[in-house]
This record gives sequence, structure tokens and C-alpha cells, in this order.
Amino acid sequence: MRDMLRISDARMSGTSYGACVLHVAPESFIGGPLALVQDGDVIEIDVPNRRLSLRVDDAELARRKRLWRAPRPRYERGYGAMFARHITQANEGCDFDFLEGTASTPDPEIH
Repeated sequence: MRDMLRISDARMSGTSYGACVLHVAPESFIGGPLALVQDGDVIEIDVPNRRLSLRVDDAELARRKRLWRAPRPRYERGYGAMFARHITQANEGCDFDFLEGTASTPDPEIH
């Protein structure tokens, strides 16, 4: 196979050739749309109209959603655990939720 469409809810580097659809959100790890995709499913992409469609009927998607279980966290402590608990989704900037806010931080006094 020379080329294929790649769809991901993660970051990707080093790709070349063909179309890529990145930063699908929410991510599959928390039950986002990619968590319901199975081998053999047809995914239609309409690039000019910016539309991506999973060609699976609503009843089957509802069944898959009912059966879906979140994976166990990979890390119980440390940076990995903090990242898993507090990072925002790709469409929200992949930033820590505890860093969000609208208040400005004043410059420190220089003495």
C-alpha cells in the first residue's frame, strides 16, 4: 500500500503523503468518537466540506457506547498521572486545566 488516510486523536510527526486528520476530540481514551470505531468500519471524509462521517448506524453506535469501558490509567502517580487527570483535549489546547483562568498575572516588582 502506497498511501492511506490517517485519523488520530494524538499528535503525529514524520508523516508524509496523503491526508491526515489529527486532534479528533474528545480523545478515545475518555470515550471520544474514535473509541467506537472498529476494524472494517467505513469512514467517509469530505475535505472541501470539512466533514468526517463514520458509516455505522445509530443503533450500533449506541450499543458500542453502552459496552465501552474506560481503560485503566497507565500511571497511578507522578507526572503521567497528573497529565492524565488534568490535561485538556486537543481542541482546547492540550494545557493543564489548573492553569486556565482569565485573571492576568501581574509583573513582579523589580528592586
